Amino acid sequence: MKETENIFLDLINQHKAIIHKVSKMYTDGTEEQRDLFQEIVLQLWKAYPGFKGNSKFSTWMYRVSLNTALVYFKKDQRKVDKTPLDAHIDVMDNTESDQKEEKLAYLYKAVQELNAVEKALIFLFLENQSHKEIAENLGISELNARVRLNRTKEKLQIIIKKNGYEF
Repeated sequence: MKETENIFLDLINQHKAIIHKVSKMYTDGTEEQRDLFQEIVLQLWKAYPGFKGNSKFSTWMYRVSLNTALVYFKKDQRKVDKTPLDAHIDVMDNTESDQKEEKLAYLYKAVQELNAVEKALIFLFLENQSHKEIAENLGISELNARVRLNRTKEKLQIIIKKNGYEF
């Protein structure tokens, strides 16, 4: 049992950024982020005996983390906030730091208007997941993932334009 626990903890430490990003995306405060982080780790531990290694650990971890966040959000009716867009600042042009922060803030505000599933789609897209990987993580077909992601990206563009955010 101790060996299993050590392996699990090593894997969690290697991939804890996934949990941080999901926690940040689905909560609006530091306290809630910590609570969700702990809940995700607990659910990962409970589900770990069922991990058969048929996929990469990180893929399995995305799925459990996102499902936990979706249930957590619905159960407690928490206000959703923010996505892991920090990692993708490089998509923006190389303007000064303040301008990057302002653009990032606009993106966060726009993403707040998406529903929980749309946020999951954008999160996985920004994590450079393929349509196939997105489908696996969300438990939907690849075609459904592709269509829903395209619709979500269009919706995000409309929100950005509607709110007058300038990129």
